[in-house]
Amino acid sequence: MLAGFFVKLKDARIPVSIKEYLTLLEGLHKQVIAPSIDEFYLLARTVLVKDESNFDKFDRVFGEFFNGLTPAGAEGEGIEAEIPLEWLLKLAQKELSAQDKALVESLGGWDKLMQTLRQRLAEQKGRHQGGNRWIGTAGTSPFGAWGYNPEGVRIGQDESRHRKAVKVWDQREYRNLDTSVELGTRNIKVALRRLRRFARSGAPDQLDLDSTISKTARNAGYLDLQMRPERRNTVKVLLLLDIGGSMDDHVQLCEELFSAARSEFKHLEHFYFHNCLYDFVWKDNRRRHAERTSVLDILHKYPPDYKLVFVGDATMSPYEILQPGGSVEYHNSESGAVWMQRMLEVYKRAIWINPEPEAIWPYRQSVQILREIMADRMVPLTIEGLERAMRELSR
Repeated sequence: MLAGFFVKLKDARIPVSIKEYLTLLEGLHKQVIAPSIDEFYLLARTVLVKDESNFDKFDRVFGEFFNGLTPAGAEGEGIEAEIPLEWLLKLAQKELSAQDKALVESLGGWDKLMQTLRQRLAEQKGRHQGGNRWIGTAGTSPFGAWGYNPEGVRIGQDESRHRKAVKVWDQREYRNLDTSVELGTRNIKVALRRLRRFARSGAPDQLDLDSTISKTARNAGYLDLQMRPERRNTVKVLLLLDIGGSMDDHVQLCEELFSAARSEFKHLEHFYFHNCLYDFVWKDNRRRHAERTSVLDILHKYPPDYKLVFVGDATMSPYEILQPGGSVEYHNSESGAVWMQRMLEVYKRAIWINPEPEAIWPYRQSVQILREIMADRMVPLTIEGLERAMRELSR
């Protein structure tokens, strides 16, 4: 029986070998699992599949061979399988045409939105779906999940769809950028090198060969070793990285930039923020709710000779920049614009690097607001943009 299963796996172009097949038989002979189809499935997949990219093929063959499922594409037959619950739930997502979206209006500003949310929370007694008033799902109300509204509060939804929420009521987890990413091109490093400024600093622990030869010759041939400090890049960089939300689309590109910056600048300090700068930032996204760094502490700890670099798509609700309490995650007592100005008053050499194409910036209100705050010192995350950024920071 298992020989037929082995042949089916080979027919599905899964690279299984006789040795792996014999290992599976040995495991069954030694009764390493209980007599259960579920445990046999796990054992067979572990032994026979070497690459996780083949898991889906293996599952289809296993289902066809042991569960009697009809192969995909069989003439006159469909696939008989239980539809996952999450698939059915997705059917409730509200999908509107452009004309329908134009008919959905916001409540008329941040204060009105928050006031209405408080009223709905107090009045609502049950679950709602598909409406335009209550906190629910798949509707056009400004409050809830899987619906549509140009100014909404996202509640109970595990991911962003339209990226139009002005506040997110659920705690989200972000992943740290990987510092070990290998760059696909050296161009980013080459662009960053325009900012380097070298000086010899530290203890004299390097051999100065030219001086040693000269001193030895002048000393009648007696060896006279000369040491000198290491030559280091003295440029100091304070790197603030937007993480999560719409920045998920740019993780790979930002990781390449982060990796290049770590290798080029010895004096590099980095912190994360989300969407706009507020009163705190963090070093580790896994502990961002427990281990925060006050922006005021940063202003006092790092002197003004640091170069300030923001990396983010600047795509958010304008409330998040201009309005106290506008953060999507918590109630900030002062607006993001106030904290941005505090940073720029201390760090005169500053730049904002935007991974979004420069051609779409004029169509995003938040981008225009931040460009104005940055005195138009915003560049795209391209090689040409990085060169512009390095020239600006080198002034």
